[in-house]
Amino acid sequence: MTSAKTLPAAAPPRFASIGSPYFGIMMALMAVVLILSNIGASKGVALGPIVTDGGFFLFPLAYILGDVISEVYGFKVARKAIVTTFALSVFASLCYWIIIALPGFDDEFGASKQAALEGALGPVPQIVLASLLAFFAGQTINSWILVKMKARTGEKSLWARIMGSSVAGEFVDTLIFCSIAASVIGITDFGTFVNYVLVGFLYKTLVEFLFVPVTALVIGWIKKREPSYGAVRQAA
Repeated sequence: MTSAKTLPAAAPPRFASIGSPYFGIMMALMAVVLILSNIGASKGVALGPIVTDGGFFLFPLAYILGDVISEVYGFKVARKAIVTTFALSVFASLCYWIIIALPGFDDEFGASKQAALEGALGPVPQIVLASLLAFFAGQTINSWILVKMKARTGEKSLWARIMGSSVAGEFVDTLIFCSIAASVIGITDFGTFVNYVLVGFLYKTLVEFLFVPVTALVIGWIKKREPSYGAVRQAA
């Protein structure tokens, strides 16, 4: 009696090391996008019946960069980029606090500038708290799912990895962020809050879906130019 054939185990997913300049450039871009979106998020925006904030057009770019980093470099490196981005965002918030606290000129111009700074940058620490919790949870889930799917499919099904991970990550991110940030931008009733959450989730997910072809092209471009791509293998 012949024994049943065993299927070969799936090869560990391939990634690149972070020795080339590409990772540093993408991490820097992610940090800048997050810091700017935190400032923009302190302003509530009403586009007809749609309620959102001033950072709505920036934040999806951070997730697109997160997808690229996760796909090319793996979960451990993506987590390092997330933590570094958080640290820089906290540093920016501390700088805003110091700038506002510093004594300014006593004339009318100085008073108006102080009021403008307090109005624009004052709410940012709470926005940063919302962003820290939401971005950490959402990006971690997004990266983890993408890498887990890559472990099952290898280099195939890139679009499915990007889209599947984005839905989960963006939902968690949006729910956490909106729950903390809503009061800062003036959202106080439940109906407007639900509008804020749904619009944010659908918009961010739609943008990521629309940019999937571009994201896939960027990933392919970097993979071809990363000297170490395929040399690093991580267990699923």
